[in-house]
Amino acid sequence: MGSNTTGALLALLAFAIFATHDVIVKILGANYSPIQIIFFSVLFGFPWVTLMLIRDASSGNLRPRHPYWTAFRTLATTLTGVSAFYVFSTLPLAQVYAILFATPLLITILAIPILGETVRIRRWVAILVGLGGVLVVLKPGAQDLTLGHAAALVAAFGSAFASIIVRKIGKDERSVVLLIFPMMSNFVVMGALFGFVYKPMPIEHMGGIALMALLGSALVIAAYKAGEAVIVAPMQYSQIIWATLFGALLFNETI
Repeated sequence: MGSNTTGALLALLAFAIFATHDVIVKILGANYSPIQIIFFSVLFGFPWVTLMLIRDASSGNLRPRHPYWTAFRTLATTLTGVSAFYVFSTLPLAQVYAILFATPLLITILAIPILGETVRIRRWVAILVGLGGVLVVLKPGAQDLTLGHAAALVAAFGSAFASIIVRKIGKDERSVVLLIFPMMSNFVVMGALFGFVYKPMPIEHMGGIALMALLGSALVIAAYKAGEAVIVAPMQYSQIIWATLFGALLFNETI
């Protein structure tokens, strides 16, 4: 099996899992601040990263080999997390995904200056059509654009930037390094704000957050390390199937 095929299959699995993750975010987001949800999600994720460290037989330490790119990815991931958690609690699932699906288009564009990849005319046409589709969903002038719509666009760009950095430095950095620095950033930043938004949570909601921690980004990192960005990124579009299904069954949403 070729590297691009492996990357595409890993991405399909990862984005199917992410759809379940997003359902939990939407359910909890109706009652709790994104800051509180992210804080507990990261807290419950540390045992998973510890297990990765135990199982990781590769030599090295936790100091990044590309500190500046790692810092940029950490910042982008933290900003994306807050934006995405907020938007899932305020907009219908299918509409959120339609906007976030600008991410693969942005990844393809960013791959040109950052990775030096070639984008030919057919992909440029697809990018323009796709961005036009995002405008159709936003309907500028026909509906009021809310903070949720702005947060979705921020999340799309942040996610694209973080993903392209994984592709650039992923072969040099250990996967656990790519995971732990964004986690530490989220833990510190959200922890500093935690006291202002905290609400007591029942055990079932805590269980939902613990489940979210298991549905993390390890598979996405593996996918971008295995295949080319322009092959892996479009696999995110498979989430629209799950968004439509979950939105109709769980939240009575229509398209």
